[in-house]
Amino acid sequence: MPKPKKVNKIFVLDTSVLLYDSDAVKNFEKHDVAIPITVLEELDSFKKGNSVTNLHAREFIRYLDSISDANMMQKWIPLNGKTHGNIRVINDENSTTDANEVFGSKKNDHRILNSAMKLKESEKKKKVVLVSKDINLRLKARALSLDAEDYETIRIKDIDHLYRGKTDLEFDENTHISKLYKDGHVNPKDLEPSPPVSNHFYILKNHSSSALGYYNPESEQVELVKRMNAYGITPRNAEQTFALHAIMNPAIQLVSITGAAGTGKTLLALAGALEQRREYRQIFMARPIVPLSNRDIGFLPGDAQSKIDPYMQPLWDNLNIIKNQYKESSKAYQKLDEMVQAEKLSIVPLAYIRGRSLSNVIFIVDEAQNLTPHEIKTIITRAGENTKIIFTGDIFQIDTPYLDAQSNGLSYLVDRLNNNNIYAHINMEKGERSELANLASKFL
Repeated sequence: MPKPKKVNKIFVLDTSVLLYDSDAVKNFEKHDVAIPITVLEELDSFKKGNSVTNLHAREFIRYLDSISDANMMQKWIPLNGKTHGNIRVINDENSTTDANEVFGSKKNDHRILNSAMKLKESEKKKKVVLVSKDINLRLKARALSLDAEDYETIRIKDIDHLYRGKTDLEFDENTHISKLYKDGHVNPKDLEPSPPVSNHFYILKNHSSSALGYYNPESEQVELVKRMNAYGITPRNAEQTFALHAIMNPAIQLVSITGAAGTGKTLLALAGALEQRREYRQIFMARPIVPLSNRDIGFLPGDAQSKIDPYMQPLWDNLNIIKNQYKESSKAYQKLDEMVQAEKLSIVPLAYIRGRSLSNVIFIVDEAQNLTPHEIKTIITRAGENTKIIFTGDIFQIDTPYLDAQSNGLSYLVDRLNNNNIYAHINMEKGERSELANLASKFL
């Protein structure tokens, strides 16, 4: 039976796609890519600033300029010889159906829809598909009988089976658990037939006892994980014990901790970093600033510090929890104040970190689910010698437009880097903030 002929497509890219990935035009194989003139106008308004969206806007504009050279952008220009399709800018918005009239308002989104529909009318032999990370724009396109898709090149296919970092094993006899306690290690082949994942954690149980272990890729053994204390903070469950073990393990340079609010992600990351303060020059804590109504923090009153303080307050709250484990007169309490004053412990917005080289530091990035894959990569590539990076976040609680559980940077990190010798991940499910918080998480 002959294979069905592959239909050539033209993908019309929305602004949201190019702000998410400036290299998006290169990811459509041999199909053609069209950019509405309205998208270029919107990119022009994004080109100034220090955020990753500003960076992507500038990079794409430079790239388009380099490939167009002396060519007119209204004509198809080859993207990369025979390996890719062509690209052009479309400026004709006079489609038979006017989206402005259909939806009762004049908006840039409707101009983009008109451009795509006009292209569909003129390119009868090709399938025209609008690609956007804006769900509402995709719905409007389909309402106008225009095919629309999400940009899925940097997207986790099966979020339900995203790597969780641990395995529960139950045994009828006590042999393996006893051996783990006695020798401090056990052969992973004795526990399960599948090859172990580097720095993977295990909860071993039988009817009378239990043990915690992790697979050490250097010794190739599952080693005993003991409960430890970090700057007055003691783990309350197995998952927290695993998280603190990964944070305190000098062989692991990159750690990610996912879980819902109240599972102790940020608190453990900060406590573990403080416990290792003598091993590093500085401790940085940062979180992405997601302004309300997508307005930049420049709209807020006050100087730079007063603008960012409300966004950084949750990090200070965790520091105060650790401080309150001690009396104000104690050395441990005073040491924390000294570290803040001497900037040995700094809480800063991520924008201040971009462009720096991070050597001999522990860098904690909170709310990492609000970062794009490109931002995650940018942060990690800043790591110099003797630097440890810890990402924490809840992949199901995202505040950034155009990101979701499958396309955010934290999910991307876990999916791409698991089973690497210098990386460890743990997903925390049990809340420990309070009985009231657990009740709300479970039933509301």
